[in-house]
Amino acid sequence: MLVFYSIAFIIVFVLVLVLMPLTTKLAHKLDFTDKPTERKKHTTPIPLSGGVVMFVAVAVGFLIFVLAANIFIEGISPDMVAVIGGAGLIVAIGAADDYFKSKSKEFPIWPRLLVHVGAASIAFAAGVRFTGFMNPFTDQYVYLAMSLQYILTVLWFVGLMTAFNFMDGLDGLSGLLALVSGSTFFIVALHMGQPESAILAVILVAAVAGFLRFNLPPAKVYMGDSGAYLLGFLLAAISLHGAFKQATVISLAIPMLAMGVPIFDSVLVVVRRILARKPAHVADSTNITHLHFRLMRNGMKPGHAVMLIFLLSACLNLASIILMLVF
Repeated sequence: MLVFYSIAFIIVFVLVLVLMPLTTKLAHKLDFTDKPTERKKHTTPIPLSGGVVMFVAVAVGFLIFVLAANIFIEGISPDMVAVIGGAGLIVAIGAADDYFKSKSKEFPIWPRLLVHVGAASIAFAAGVRFTGFMNPFTDQYVYLAMSLQYILTVLWFVGLMTAFNFMDGLDGLSGLLALVSGSTFFIVALHMGQPESAILAVILVAAVAGFLRFNLPPAKVYMGDSGAYLLGFLLAAISLHGAFKQATVISLAIPMLAMGVPIFDSVLVVVRRILARKPAHVADSTNITHLHFRLMRNGMKPGHAVMLIFLLSACLNLASIILMLVF
């Protein structure tokens, strides 16, 4: 079956490489670009089309290989098809947000939040949810009340979308973090015998790898809010459909470790903004609250900050894999 996953990776990766230059030209024509400002280091407008391209590649790859998997791999369930629909909503509202920013305008938070909750609700209705946990003392599964299942699931989706959006502050950073987390989830899904999670994980990793070809410093394309939200949404779905389904203490720890850097950074940023009586969702004009900006403030070059954070995340992901194999 590794050949099957390899073919899926190659096709999605090549699709991104083909589509990205075409959409880049279109983005320039439509002025769908991120303009240089005092807060931003780039000196020329950069297309914001990366997220849309990744979604198209993921959607095409997922639909093709889920159909193929239903033929060649026993046990594939169609419930995660709903995830692609939710991801489409996420990308659409993110692209609208990006369009407003390309015109130096602010997109209101409430429509965006409603769409995020709505997309998470679609996944929840399809069965991609946090249902409970295994009691380590009695070895019995504890089912949570449906209302609590819903709240935890929505918080997980919205929280991860916010976390990856927060980390999208330096060229390649958010993409590299998603790449290593997605790779870990692929390994975990294979180990746990979850082919549907493995398919979505390998397709996501392929799309991100193709995107990074254009996003590593110096970036030629940005993922925009649409791309950052997409990464957080899909990784939340994979973890809920994969590792969290086991609901043991170890399986619950795996996603937390795999996405430990963006989770820790986003929690710290939100807490600091609340304590400073600033809106948690508005970008900090001083850019000192996020880990990558704090590293740069202390004299580290942007590229070195990206690699340091990536290596830290890779170590946490490796720890999660070791934890899974040992226990």
